[in-house]
Amino acid sequence: MAFCELRFFSKALEKATRANIVLPENKGSGPFPVLYLLHGLSDDQSGWMRWTSIERYVRELPLIVVMPDGGRGFYCDAEQGFAYESALVRDLIGYVDDMFPTKRSREGRVAAGLSMGGYGAAKLALKFPDLFCGAVSHSGAMCFAHRTMPADSENSFHREFGRVVGENPIGGPNDLFALAEHLDPAHRPALRVDCGTEDFLLDDNRAFHAHLEHLGFPHEYHEFPGAHNWQYWDEHVQGAINFLCSALGVHS
Repeated sequence: MAFCELRFFSKALEKATRANIVLPENKGSGPFPVLYLLHGLSDDQSGWMRWTSIERYVRELPLIVVMPDGGRGFYCDAEQGFAYESALVRDLIGYVDDMFPTKRSREGRVAAGLSMGGYGAAKLALKFPDLFCGAVSHSGAMCFAHRTMPADSENSFHREFGRVVGENPIGGPNDLFALAEHLDPAHRPALRVDCGTEDFLLDDNRAFHAHLEHLGFPHEYHEFPGAHNWQYWDEHVQGAINFLCSALGVHS
């Protein structure tokens, strides 16, 4: 595999930012589908490369993997702060499509991520079904933006992320539950959700799974032994790759 670091100016962020990219070698000249692989709250664009064998797992695939820096923004356009959603869908996708031989269509683009990035991947696919044909969430913060976050709360998480999605984001443009409910069934992406049975976000994942079942939204849902850690994500990103390659029609 070839590896490169993309440094570019994001108009949405009004600053320079970065993405790590893994490129297929000896797989022809393309065009290639693209997986946008999103990090969690405490990491950056280097997390997936440092803590998993992602490069080895996609070595035999005609697939580009793009790992952007999402800060602590939950891949949202913050009410008070940076516009990480637009930085990805308006800026980064354009840079990648201009610089590399990509399949420039919904059928050639998927997203996956862990924790904050699991929420982000699901949100991007549900909110922009014209851009993404599938998504996988590992240990996702699925109820982020599905609960109130009062600014005067003693909870520092509520104070910080209330500035991102507002004090009462329920039903809004960042609420996964609302996005899934209002999406035209004809445009539903392929969706897979998994979580460890010892993960503190397990109840959130079960709630989102139950909501999808109530809507009749086709999806895969899995619970595996494990906690909120890289051992779990390194193991189960392999299942994510298989699921997304099926959605893309990709074969080694």
